[in-house]
Amino acid sequence: DRRLRFFSENFSRLGVIESDLEDLACRVEAGWTNYPKGVIWAFRERGYEITQGLDVFVYGDVPSGAGLSSSASLEVAAALALRELFELKELAMTDLAVISLYSENHFNGLNCGIMDQFTVAVGKKDNAIFLDTNTLQYEYAPILLEDSKIIITNSKVKHSLVTSEYNVRRQECADALSDLQKELSISSLGELTPEEFEEAKHLIRDEVRVKRAKHAVYENQRTIAAVKALKEGDITKFGELMNQSHVSLRDDYEVSCKEIDLLVDLSWNTPGVIGSRITGGGFGGCTVSIVKNEAVDNFIKNVGEAYKEKFGYEAEFYVVDIGVGASRLDV
Repeated sequence: DRRLRFFSENFSRLGVIESDLEDLACRVEAGWTNYPKGVIWAFRERGYEITQGLDVFVYGDVPSGAGLSSSASLEVAAALALRELFELKELAMTDLAVISLYSENHFNGLNCGIMDQFTVAVGKKDNAIFLDTNTLQYEYAPILLEDSKIIITNSKVKHSLVTSEYNVRRQECADALSDLQKELSISSLGELTPEEFEEAKHLIRDEVRVKRAKHAVYENQRTIAAVKALKEGDITKFGELMNQSHVSLRDDYEVSCKEIDLLVDLSWNTPGVIGSRITGGGFGGCTVSIVKNEAVDNFIKNVGEAYKEKFGYEAEFYVVDIGVGASRLDV
């Protein structure tokens, strides 16, 4: 038949949420199912025929609304399932990332970039991905943490990028780019070096736009420097760049919040922390920190206690490894 039936163990109280292939519309009452529905819609928009209905069961251990790409994970998993079910062998994992992004942008209405979907699609164990989002050319950069761990700290401040300032930030950068293009031959802010930006920033008509563009330009250069540090095995330098990134996200891009800033400040003041910054789209969510092995327990205890004392509720800590991206499990 043409029926779509969705059930999530994470939202079991909602029961089975039904739709069908003739009614692929984004609706508030459809909740989380808008993400896999959007991917089905995007496949059909691209000319791939989804010929029959589906029963979809989901369980995930990525916290929802925490800025850890739970929606992108669901989208890419759905895209991979569709590729396998309907034998669309011509689609590479990078294609699935592009289709998932198209769904997020045009079905769910979030004007995000491709970073989350791309990472979920092509993730590689113990590696970061160095991605040019304009060309989708990418390479891997090893993150070899022999004496330290990655710790994600969940502020428990939920965020929804669709209804947040996220799209506003994107537009502010686009407006700044338009101002610069009146005299500069560039197609993206990332083409500028910091020195070139400082010489040309007077062309940007609004001080807020200047700050947003500054973040984009400088963050791009920090990313390039971070890849060099990783390839040289210099985790200390990588941590310093993480710290600089947070300051820029806090002060220039202004996507942090008081809870996240406290977590980062507490991390910076904890012995054994190599680097710490906000992660995700901002306005809540999580921080990511690199912490020496011998300092992990003390980090969780001290940061956790100080955070609870300040805000009255507990943060959550996840000690994580860098794993592979989406893949089919044959059982």
